[in-house]
Amino acid sequence: MEPVTDYQTLTGLPAHPTLSSLLDLHLSVFTGQTREEILAELTYQDKRGPLVCTMALIDGRVIGYKIGYERKPGHFYSWLGCVDPGFRGQGIASRLISLQHDGCCQQGYHTVSTQTYNQWREMLILNLKHGFAIVGTKQGTHGLIILLEKRLSADAV
Repeated sequence: MEPVTDYQTLTGLPAHPTLSSLLDLHLSVFTGQTREEILAELTYQDKRGPLVCTMALIDGRVIGYKIGYERKPGHFYSWLGCVDPGFRGQGIASRLISLQHDGCCQQGYHTVSTQTYNQWREMLILNLKHGFAIVGTKQGTHGLIILLEKRLSADAV
């Protein structure tokens, strides 16, 4: 396993071939959607308010990402994210979360929220380690959804 050579954060969807690499990773981790469906979702959300994409790359290949957007003034929603299973356990997800939250602080956000299905326990634990609190649950299409929120402070940057 090679070390990550690059972390990038950009506003809006990445250009090809980076976008294609991000879609490849997403579809390898999450099932139940086609490439066209996830691309349509990303494009739709990006048009509503630009997405913020934080990515870990090796030689131009996306091996981890966090994608989010402003839900309302001062409030950032961390929507999608994953790390290639072959690169887990190296701190990549933690680094992506830290970069995302640092960027949120710099942009003046005071709250970050996210949600995860109970089946993604590693993501739940990672979020708790990074200061999120469980603020509720709801029933989702695929089981229990855990709602999480984190207050940001300017001191965190």
